[in-house]
Amino acid sequence: MKDLIIVGGGPAGIAAGVYAARKYLKAVVIAEEIGGQSTVSEGIENWIGTVNIKGSDLAKSLKEHLAAYQRDMVELAEGSRVEKLERIEGGFRATDAAGKTYDARAVLLASGASRRKLAIPGADTFEHKGVTYCASCDGPLFAGQDVAVVGGGNAGLETSAQLLAYCKSVTLIHRHDALKGDAITVERLTNHPNFKTICKSEPTEVLGEKFVSGMKVKHRDTGEETTLPVTGVFVEIGVIPNTAYAKDVVALDEVNRVITDPKNQHTSVEGVWAAGDCTDELYHQNNIAAGDAVKALEDIYQWLMAH
Repeated sequence: MKDLIIVGGGPAGIAAGVYAARKYLKAVVIAEEIGGQSTVSEGIENWIGTVNIKGSDLAKSLKEHLAAYQRDMVELAEGSRVEKLERIEGGFRATDAAGKTYDARAVLLASGASRRKLAIPGADTFEHKGVTYCASCDGPLFAGQDVAVVGGGNAGLETSAQLLAYCKSVTLIHRHDALKGDAITVERLTNHPNFKTICKSEPTEVLGEKFVSGMKVKHRDTGEETTLPVTGVFVEIGVIPNTAYAKDVVALDEVNRVITDPKNQHTSVEGVWAAGDCTDELYHQNNIAAGDAVKALEDIYQWLMAH
C-alpha cells in the first residue's frame, strides 16, 4: 500500500506529485493526460514565472518537473482514468478503466473538469462538422470564414481573440447583458473591426446539411430569433467537474464539485483531500489549482506522519 494516490495530471496533480516526491512519499499520479484543460491553449499569459506559454509546452514542462524528482518514489500512471474510488481497510482503492487497482493510505482528488456540451438541436449532429469545443485544435480549419463563439466568460473571449487571427469574422453569443471576462481582453476585442457581440441571447439550433451553415439565436427578452450565416460554432460554456468516481466516498455540492475546507483542502472524509477545478474553490485558475494542491500536500504529509 502506497502513502498517497493523486488523481489527475493538471497543474494541481503534478504540483502534488512534485511535492510528494520531495517529501519522500510513496505515491502514484493517475492521469488520463498531463496538463489538464490548458493543453488546448495557444497562449497562457498568467502562469506565474512565464510571460506566455503554449498549453502543450506547459504540459511538457509539468511532466519534466515531475520526472526530475519522482525517482522510485512517485509512479506516473499516464493514460489511465480512475473509474471508482472506494474505502478499504487501512485506506482507499482507486480502480481505473482497465480494472487496475491502486491502494494508498491517503488520496488527493485533482481530476479537474470537462467541457460542457451545447444542448440544442443540431449540436450533436454537427460536432466535428462545424461544431467544436477546441479552438486551438480546429480553429485554423476555419480560416477566412465567418464563425460564432458561444460563451461570454474568459474562455469565450480568449477563443474569440484566437480565431480573429485567421477567421473572416467572429460573433460572440452571450446570455447576459455584459461580457464577463478580463477587462483588457474585452477592450481589445471590442475594438477589433471583425468582432461583434450579441448579448442577452442564446443559441437555439445549429443548421446545416453535411456541415454547419448557420445558427439560430434567440433574444432572451424579446424572443426575437435571427439566423447567423456562420460555418463554425466554437463552444465555451463552462465545465463539468470530473467527480463521478468519488461520489460514493466524499460529499459533493449541488453541481457535483468536491466540498473542501479552504484552510487545508480536506474533504468530508478523513484521509481524502481535493484541489483544482474538481472542487468548490471560488476561483478556478492554474495558479490557484497548483497552490491548493501544495496546501493539501503540506496537510497530507502532516497527517501521514501522525498516522
